Amino acid sequence: MNPTEWFTEQVPAAGTAFSLKIKNKLHEEQSEFQFLEMYETETFGNLMVIDGCTMVSTRDNFFYHEMMSHPALYTHPNPKTVWIIGGGDCGTLREVLKHPLVEHAVQIDIDERVTRLAEIYFPELCESNGDPRAELKFIDGIKWVKDAAPNSVDIIIVDSTDPVGPAEGLFSAAFYRDCAACLTENGMVIQQSESALLHLKLIGEMRDAMSSAGFGHLQTLFFPQCLYPSGWWSATIASKADLSKFREHDSANKPFETVYYNVDIHKASLAQPEFFKKAMALK
Repeated sequence: MNPTEWFTEQVPAAGTAFSLKIKNKLHEEQSEFQFLEMYETETFGNLMVIDGCTMVSTRDNFFYHEMMSHPALYTHPNPKTVWIIGGGDCGTLREVLKHPLVEHAVQIDIDERVTRLAEIYFPELCESNGDPRAELKFIDGIKWVKDAAPNSVDIIIVDSTDPVGPAEGLFSAAFYRDCAACLTENGMVIQQSESALLHLKLIGEMRDAMSSAGFGHLQTLFFPQCLYPSGWWSATIASKADLSKFREHDSANKPFETVYYNVDIHKASLAQPEFFKKAMALK
C-alpha cells in the first residue's frame, strides 16, 4: 500500500498488520523519549502514533479509556485518590474525574510532549485537565511510586505503552511491590495487559509478578480495541482485597455519560475465555 495514503502498524511476530487510510500527516517530532506522529485519517479521526505503534484515535479511544478506569473505580468501595502512571493523552484522567468520589487524581507521565500534543489534536480527551482535583506531573512514574508513602493511594492505573523503552519497568515485579507498599487497605492496581490472543505469555508473567508482589486477588478484563494488535485487548487488576464483587448499584446508576461502559459490560468483561482459564491455571 502507498505509505502516503495508509498508515500501517506491522506485528511481524504475530504475522499481522493493521492499517488506516490517512488524509495527511499533521505532525511529527522526536521527543526526549519517543518518536511521536499525528495523522488525520479518513474514518478514525485523528491518530496518535508513538515509536511506530498506534496509541489513540478519535473514533475508538473510548473502549480503552473507559475500561481502564470505570471497572476499577466501581470495584473499590470508596476511591478517593487515584494515580495514573502514563496516560499522557489524558483520556483516562478524564474518565476518572467523572467519579464524584474521587478527590484527587494525579497523572504521572514521563513525556510531557505527549500531553501537549494531545491538547492540540485530542482536545476532547484533555477537557478535565483543568479540574481542581487533577494534577499533572511529567516525571518518572516508577520513581514516583517507589518514593511514595505507605497507604497514600487507593487506585493506581498503569496506562502505559507496550513493555519496551520507557515502559519496560512498569511490567516488573519490583514495580508491583512498590505499588503494593503505597496502596491503602482496599487498594488496587490496574494495568493494560495487551492481547490475550497474541500476548498470553506476557499476561501470565504479569499475573505471576503481581502475585509474587503480595497481591492475593487478580482479575483480567477483556474488551475490544480495534486500533491495537488483534483488535482484542485486556487489563489486569491486582488487589489485596476481594475483586469478585463491585458496586453494581452505583454502576447501574452512574451520574455521567459513557460510550461503552455500563453495568452489563462490567459483568461481561469479567468472563474468562476457556483457553485463558486453562493457560492461567497452568501458571
